[in-house]
Amino acid sequence: MVQNGIHHVTAIAGPARRNFHFYTEVLGLRFVKRTVNFDDPGTYHFYFGDAAGSPGTILTFFPWEHVAPGRLGVGETQETVFRVPEGSIGYWTHRFVEKGVVHQAPEKRFGETVLAFKDPDGMRLALVGVAGIEAEPAWGGSDVPAENAIRGFHSVSLLIKDAAPTGAILTDVLGFGEIGREGTLIRYKAGDTAIGGIVDLRVAGDFLPARMGGGSVHHVAFRAADDAAQEAMVKKLAENHGIQTTEQKDRNYFRSVYFREPGHVLFEIATDVPGFAVDEPLASLGQDLKLPSFLERRRAEIEAVLPDLG
Repeated sequence: MVQNGIHHVTAIAGPARRNFHFYTEVLGLRFVKRTVNFDDPGTYHFYFGDAAGSPGTILTFFPWEHVAPGRLGVGETQETVFRVPEGSIGYWTHRFVEKGVVHQAPEKRFGETVLAFKDPDGMRLALVGVAGIEAEPAWGGSDVPAENAIRGFHSVSLLIKDAAPTGAILTDVLGFGEIGREGTLIRYKAGDTAIGGIVDLRVAGDFLPARMGGGSVHHVAFRAADDAAQEAMVKKLAENHGIQTTEQKDRNYFRSVYFREPGHVLFEIATDVPGFAVDEPLASLGQDLKLPSFLERRRAEIEAVLPDLG
């Protein structure tokens, strides 16, 4: 069966220790991989997700100590949304109060309860209470009780000037279909994909353009089962939409191509294979610094400049 949907979301953060603490200790996600930005190896690349680092659960960060804050605007991911069991919104509201997390009052969107909040860098996030997911496996390595724990992505919302051109890429290339409209939101879903299966387009017209910085989403990655599926998407982008992607880049845990969709959001198509257990056992994911082979000879130099996570 073809599995479409979100593969991962990559964002920009401030201090590494603060970012690590928030996502593992406050949100209770698993620290799936500790590696570096392959293009800037003096900077960490963190991956947070579920127990196995499954596609559709992975939020990744480039943490830069002195990054300037970003500015939300057109051509950017406005909000990254996680799934939690329907009855756990109350638990999370209390937890956010207790932990001093900036959050809004719960609201309804498309019939579901949404708790919007921000991380320490101002990144816009939300939890959505989803019915019937209590039995899905949850990462048990934090103090968040399993019955309340995050179960991967629900959706991302993109702030764009005009929905139609972006909608065409979602439907023709990435396996989504429009399923509803509410106010300025247009909702797209990837078949029966439960985890990471939704993209919301928020039409903003001539709003300010985005400026990348701390708290900004750098790109959204969509799933391709393997190289052949990715190649078919690349071909469709070129032939049907006149959009060229980058060459394929090997990211060790997946293989990627990148392109700007018509609304100017940076999209990636990432393969599900080989996954995060390719260089360390599932049981010990995230414990050691993992480097690609071309950087291994520089390990001592790289380790010397990376911040201590405490």
